[in-house]
Amino acid sequence: MRSLRAAFRQIHKPLQALASPTLPRRILSSRGFATSIPAAELDFGQPVHETHPHLLQAGEITPGITAQEYADRRAKLAFSLPEGGVAVLPSAETKYRSGAVFYSFRQESNFLYLTGFSEPQSLAVIRKTGPSLGDYTFHLFCRPKDALAEQWAGPWSGLRAAEDVFNADEAADINSLAVLLPPLLRSANRIYTDAPLSSTSELSSPLSLPSIIRALPTTPSTAPLSPLVNALRAIKSPAEVEVMRHTGRVSGRAITAAMSRPWSTEPDLHNFLAHAFTNDNCTGPAYVPVIAGGRRGRMIHYTHNTARLRGDEMILVDAGAEYGWYITDITRVWPASGRFTQPQRDLYAAVLAVQRKGVALCTARAGLSLDEVHRVTESALQEELTQLGFDFASGSLLRSRGDLMSTLFPHHVGHYVGLDVHDVPGYPRSVPMKPGHCVTIEPGVYVPDDERFPKHFRGLAVRIEDSVCVGEEDPLVLTPEAVKELDDIEALRWGSKPTESPL
Repeated sequence: MRSLRAAFRQIHKPLQALASPTLPRRILSSRGFATSIPAAELDFGQPVHETHPHLLQAGEITPGITAQEYADRRAKLAFSLPEGGVAVLPSAETKYRSGAVFYSFRQESNFLYLTGFSEPQSLAVIRKTGPSLGDYTFHLFCRPKDALAEQWAGPWSGLRAAEDVFNADEAADINSLAVLLPPLLRSANRIYTDAPLSSTSELSSPLSLPSIIRALPTTPSTAPLSPLVNALRAIKSPAEVEVMRHTGRVSGRAITAAMSRPWSTEPDLHNFLAHAFTNDNCTGPAYVPVIAGGRRGRMIHYTHNTARLRGDEMILVDAGAEYGWYITDITRVWPASGRFTQPQRDLYAAVLAVQRKGVALCTARAGLSLDEVHRVTESALQEELTQLGFDFASGSLLRSRGDLMSTLFPHHVGHYVGLDVHDVPGYPRSVPMKPGHCVTIEPGVYVPDDERFPKHFRGLAVRIEDSVCVGEEDPLVLTPEAVKELDDIEALRWGSKPTESPL
């Protein structure tokens, strides 16, 4: 175990040391601090076990994810690179609402996945150094400790912590990037990055790369990094699944608690969930939720959440919490009165039957892709709606509206989920699902106020969504605490014998 010989002193290293092709691999799962200051009193840019033992176990970099797992991710990425390949990942930057008023910082997902480091003004470089798994070096450029700046902005971790907490082989000042990055790239055959590299870009900040790359003696080719990282992120580890299961548990309990109460406005319900999503160390809503009463539920991403709720309406909620940067995605629909009308019950039952079928197909044994699950659920939904009196055979309907199903069910049945709500963007939904894929299954029906549809269903919107981890033989539903059976929903408010509505 390596000790901190000084509390985050600024490091000045020879250029040759920073650019050395091979460095000893060490992963610190526990840390000693050679300083008179207790470890728990040191300042870091994010929670660590020594300062936040209520959030992180020993050896974890982020909740539930260990230093070893982050190192394994980097090793797998480096192994997927060709000889001479280098991955370059800029961090996210602080975003501002107006003037000096900033939003809460959220790290770029690929950067976070590979480093666990949650600070802006940073850049990670992962260099392949040999043919074997584990042959790589990890360099992290970040801000050095600055007591005066941190007095205003809050603490950040510094260079020593980048090595001794986040396991960088070498750390350096981000402001020295233009000097220290070129030696790391000089021998690269290809640079993998998702940073903008247009010829018109200028070196306007320490994180801009075009000028640095153009100044190299021999300009290497470049390629997108995200397809390689997506291939890793798409298959969740057991630790990731457990983190997402925690998120799903908190999210589901919050939504079920909301179902058990009467609500008169969308804002009241919105605020209740926002607070409930901070339970059990979750950090709040993972995304702007949909809180839609009545006909507003037909708008897929309605997020105004400002209207009053009527007792004869259904409430559609699409929401989820975040824990350790991982999220789960849930949609539930329930009657504002606590009791379904017959048309509401019939349409809900149809969607629920199809949703159950879709969830059951989330196994490796089924051998289906998300696209294929979509086609199965779309066909099953059409059968259910036909039994309810929707006319899919009428030529006039098809001529006037085109594909009727795309009107009633206009979105895909699911998407990948993980560090992002719509995880691994660009990763195809045509890939057969494997154990560890985490997806949503969310069929929905949105009936326009149109005379061509059965009158008693017009204006209704039902979507039922769970986050699901694909298993070999059986799916693992990550969000079962969110009640979805018809009788269970009504029992939350009325028990077995409903009485008069409070709304």
